[in-house]
Amino acid sequence: MAVSVVMPALEMAQDSGKLVSWLKQEGEPVRKGEMLLEVETDKAVVEVEAAADGILAGVTAKPGDVVNVGHTIAWLVQPGEAPPATSAAPDATPRRGAGTSTATAVAPAASAPARGARISPKARRLAQEKGIDISRLTGSGPGGEILADDVLAAATAVPSGHAVGAGLQAGPESVSTIGRLMAERTTQSWTTVPHFFVTREVDAGALTAERERLLPAIQRSHDVKVTHTDLLVAIVARTLTKHPRLNASWTAGRIVPHQDVNIALAMAVENAVVTAVIPRAERASAGDIAARRRELAERAQAGRLQPADIADATFTISNLGMFGVDAFTAIIVPPQAAILAVGAISDRVVAVNGQPAVRPVMSMTLSCDHRVVDGVRAAEFMRDLVAALTSPQL
Repeated sequence: MAVSVVMPALEMAQDSGKLVSWLKQEGEPVRKGEMLLEVETDKAVVEVEAAADGILAGVTAKPGDVVNVGHTIAWLVQPGEAPPATSAAPDATPRRGAGTSTATAVAPAASAPARGARISPKARRLAQEKGIDISRLTGSGPGGEILADDVLAAATAVPSGHAVGAGLQAGPESVSTIGRLMAERTTQSWTTVPHFFVTREVDAGALTAERERLLPAIQRSHDVKVTHTDLLVAIVARTLTKHPRLNASWTAGRIVPHQDVNIALAMAVENAVVTAVIPRAERASAGDIAARRRELAERAQAGRLQPADIADATFTISNLGMFGVDAFTAIIVPPQAAILAVGAISDRVVAVNGQPAVRPVMSMTLSCDHRVVDGVRAAEFMRDLVAALTSPQL
């Protein structure tokens, strides 16, 4: 029996998605759980797995098409079975908020490799973004598989007769799909969401002591090194349970509260930033959060984030402390109501009991959507967060 392949809903308030690429060719057999297609949302490009075994057939959407959520774009059929007739072609209207300029369109799909050649999903995505003809590449991976490095090498090769001066680029720098998504999303947020900011500094001595206390046990139980970010996720999530307005969304002109606290962490990938989600963080242990954070970071770097990895975030943390940044402000990720920007822990001279003392201080800036959160609520949240950080109980 034929199984339909539909445009999935990967986020809250998502009504359409853009097909980036098919990871299987039409007529190719597919196993349940194999990665079948890549879809672009407002947050990232994610791989979507096949829901059943079958042969990919009846493909109606091509890379670059924007398709309504729930619309059938292909079928998985059994040998000898014909795909059912599709009632209508995919809706190719521009994604809401993305604009219609052809300058931001996804590059056309690269030519398919010769029959028998294998290519990694990341390499296929890079080839599409950079306009590389895969059929002309020689793979360096096992069995001749084309890897991301093979595509990057082809993309950076300088054509004969075109000299490039030292320190100069040959032309404008291309923007990856994720980079373009980030540019569109932050522009839309900054120009449509009424931001305001609240900043607090906190003595991070107790936080560092708590990390050192938990480190050996978590390393034994979860085989992961717990970080300050992991503890921040746990403490912020627990504090948010006392301040539900900060864990709400602005959707369709209404304030929508959320039962769970799903913390998104901003993570740097090549030429862009993605936000991956730690679900129900208010109930997770520091060890579970650390393990989930490491898993998400590895998948993000490999370009293999799954739909569940980016879905349903209710609050975001962006920590640049590891880069030595003292303080910064972050742009809200709609429809969330707030995002917390965290700076480095550094020794500063502060007043302690009326006397100067050197203490490890961390700066935090909360960006809020004024349609959901007012100044008093933001200040009360930051007050309770500072109190929790100075006396962590994890």
